[in-house]
Amino acid sequence: MPEKETIERAREDKREGKAPSTQAGEFVREEMHHVREGKHGARSPQQAIAIGLSKARRAGVKLAAPRKGKARARTRAQAQRDLRKGRTSRRRKPSARRSRAVSRALKREGRQSASRKSLARQARRTAQARGRSSRRSAARKAVRTKGRTGLKLAARKAAKTRQSHRKAA
Repeated sequence: MPEKETIERAREDKREGKAPSTQAGEFVREEMHHVREGKHGARSPQQAIAIGLSKARRAGVKLAAPRKGKARARTRAQAQRDLRKGRTSRRRKPSARRSRAVSRALKREGRQSASRKSLARQARRTAQARGRSSRRSAARKAVRTKGRTGLKLAARKAAKTRQSHRKAA
């Protein structure tokens, strides 16, 4: 069950007109915190992200299931199930046995998957897979929803990044 603050942050993102993926990002962030603080582990950063996305869909974030050919059929089916669960208001009590089994299995996994290094590696890999024009259009869209202070901070960060890249070259 996601924490109240996470749900509230996601709702705030929705009010601000941000994309469903941004809203879902709050749940992924929570999941990374859980792994870092030792609540449970994850086999890989992808698994931790998947858990977060699943929670987001079940909490009512309108994040579409991956398109055909983009993910395994099982993943798509699970995402569709999560979306359906998020639409219904009536909740069934979760099976205690299954819940225990899942948390025990996750507790056995490592904590390294939420480290800065492995998350950075994951982010770079997915960005590379998306391609340049896709990254550019995403950045342009972000500019529209950032607001004045956000833009200022982003500009500062970009300038710093450019500077560090110049030093490295």
